[in-house]
Amino acid sequence: MERLKDPDSVSPQAGSGSASPRQERRGVVAAAVYQQGQRIRDIRIGEAGEWRSRENAIVWIGLHEPDEVLLHQVQAEFNLHPLAIEDAAQPHQRPKLEIYGDAMFIVARTAHMKDGEIIFGETHLFVGRGYVVSVRHGESSSYLAVRQRCEATPTALAHGENYILYSILDFIVDNYMPVIEVVQEEVEKLEDLVLREQLAKSDIERLYLLRRKLLRLRNAVVPLVDVCRRYEHIDLPGMDPTLQSLFRDVTDHVRRVQEDIDALREVLAFAFEASVMIGQTEQTAIARKLAAWAAILAVPTAIAGIYGMNFDDMPELKFQYGYFVVLGVIGVLCLSLFTFFRRRKWL
Repeated sequence: MERLKDPDSVSPQAGSGSASPRQERRGVVAAAVYQQGQRIRDIRIGEAGEWRSRENAIVWIGLHEPDEVLLHQVQAEFNLHPLAIEDAAQPHQRPKLEIYGDAMFIVARTAHMKDGEIIFGETHLFVGRGYVVSVRHGESSSYLAVRQRCEATPTALAHGENYILYSILDFIVDNYMPVIEVVQEEVEKLEDLVLREQLAKSDIERLYLLRRKLLRLRNAVVPLVDVCRRYEHIDLPGMDPTLQSLFRDVTDHVRRVQEDIDALREVLAFAFEASVMIGQTEQTAIARKLAAWAAILAVPTAIAGIYGMNFDDMPELKFQYGYFVVLGVIGVLCLSLFTFFRRRKWL
């Protein structure tokens, strides 16, 4: 959505009855009227209902975290449903599409990268005959580029409010891709690290954080698949059949995002499982080495224990070369055990 500006910085287009910047409320990012794909002028919220009723006129209003007073003013101008206004006033809604008479209410979650973190926002859209109202909550990329792109193609913008809706949804979905690319780079680094060495505690924490981020991103994307799929049908209010292919393209893009997210989550799951298996393998190898050395050391320990008993009648005690024979037996047995364990790759 358009970047939030102070109302004093919004200069209206020339024309009689032009909106005064100082008369506009905070929270209004942009409010303009279009006819035949051409921008006519900026307007005040109080003029929106009048312009919307004119033939071939489209009112496009962008709001950022509006208060209830501003939302109720917009509701009065376009006769919006109270339940939709109630949802728009409260962020953290699940992505959805609801139809109220001849109007639609759409909720979409936005995502972008900031300082290496995924920042989620929320956009609520009211779409009806002759108007589009976007309500943005939280941080998101500026929608100014969407407005400029639409204004640069008057022929396409002449399709009306549904083309504006398509442009916004397409922009939201396209902004998922840079997030996926950044996460994919981190996943690949972790995957390479797993193949080289066992993950440290910090790496495992990082892996879990990535899985949690992807889960939040998936929760934002997956419901949007159903929303976009419904736009492929012409039974929605005011839907132009010529725009079906555009909404189908958005659906394909958001499905691809969903597939990428699922693939990355599987890679992270495999990386974690591989790390656990590598750790278990190393622990088993260490246990084998300890067991092998314990068995080898048990030979001299046992023999020394036998000859350490304080008995007088032990036949080997009077043998002249008994000490050297015992040492030799110990050496042969230890060397035999060492060779045996070495062949079994325990040492």
